[in-house]
Amino acid sequence: MMALATKMRRNACIVTNCLVASGKLNFLSVGSENASYSMIRKVNGFTTFGEQLDASRMYATSCAKLSDEIQKETSNSNMLVDSFGRMHTYLRISLTERCNLRCQYCMPAEGVDLTSSPKLLTRNEIIRLANLFVSSGVNKIRLTGGEPTIRKDIEDICLELSNLKGLKTLAMTTNGIVLARKLPKLKECGLTAINISLDTLVPAKFEFMTRRKGHEKVMESINAAIDLGYNPVKVNCVIMRGFNDDEICNFVELTRNKPINIRFIEFMPFDGNVWNVKKLVPYSEILQTVDKHFTGLTRLGDHPTETAKNFRIDGHLGTVSFITSMTEHFCAGCNRLRLLADGNFKVCLFGPSEVSLRDPLRHGADDNGLREIIGAAVRRKKSSHAGMFDIAKTANRPMIHIGG
Repeated sequence: MMALATKMRRNACIVTNCLVASGKLNFLSVGSENASYSMIRKVNGFTTFGEQLDASRMYATSCAKLSDEIQKETSNSNMLVDSFGRMHTYLRISLTERCNLRCQYCMPAEGVDLTSSPKLLTRNEIIRLANLFVSSGVNKIRLTGGEPTIRKDIEDICLELSNLKGLKTLAMTTNGIVLARKLPKLKECGLTAINISLDTLVPAKFEFMTRRKGHEKVMESINAAIDLGYNPVKVNCVIMRGFNDDEICNFVELTRNKPINIRFIEFMPFDGNVWNVKKLVPYSEILQTVDKHFTGLTRLGDHPTETAKNFRIDGHLGTVSFITSMTEHFCAGCNRLRLLADGNFKVCLFGPSEVSLRDPLRHGADDNGLREIIGAAVRRKKSSHAGMFDIAKTANRPMIHIGG
């Protein structure tokens, strides 16, 4: 009876989300086990969700309607649908645990133990697993690390992934150290979107944070991406109190004349990064700083699966976004899964649970067997991750193992 009830609840959530997408229903499932719903409201012309609203929530998450295309994908494969009706169409693949920087929020000062090469996924294994996900409904893949550009076969991986039938977006998150010279070839091989991590515009701070030199190379990579026509070029910036919270406006200035999307990210806890709530600068505070110094800050409508709260500023070519994992999570619309460099499969960034796909793959599992393993893991995904203080106490891998 419990299994039947769970299946009925999941199917109801899927139907509900599709009805919302078609405009036939005026509420959206927020993924709770009790199937609770939030009524849609209009605030300053934007769609918002929630029973209560006050001045501090004027910039609450807004969502565009689900497209007809997402509805069709929902019916493609139950492998990617969890028990709360969320269809997972976005796969992040970590290509390596190695990196040419040592960022303090990503890696402990003493370094980390790296998985031996024979235990890492080969190119052929990556392509096979990626094809399995794409054929089941994934339409976006992001390559991460470590630092993905230091993998020697990165161009070949991009070329093969970009040719997978059904894949619409092939993105990469990189630190930008060697990107400028590799990006022309990567674009030829099908890389369609780029995120570059940069936490400071001050070279001395960069060296302190990353324990390496290279600030000029990152800036060169940002400009190279713009010159090659990437639009927007997304720049990820983790804001930490006492380190770079005084540079918020300087980062926003980068968007004035260039197609750059600055993405301010709340500092998140992972093993070894010495997370402390005192270092966390909440989204509301960053937003207040931007709003105080720039006129015409306007909220954009976001897709229901969007991780960021997106804004434009009058007179700016680029945009500004906020990723609020700690203070305002976006689990209700989560459509992301992770394949780690060692072949482990992870359904939540902050959850400790992992299941190996490498081992059954190497022991001869066929595609149906792999789908069963993946589907079982997806169905065990929780409605939301824990609060930030609980996350800080939960055993999890360092970010460099998980993939940025």
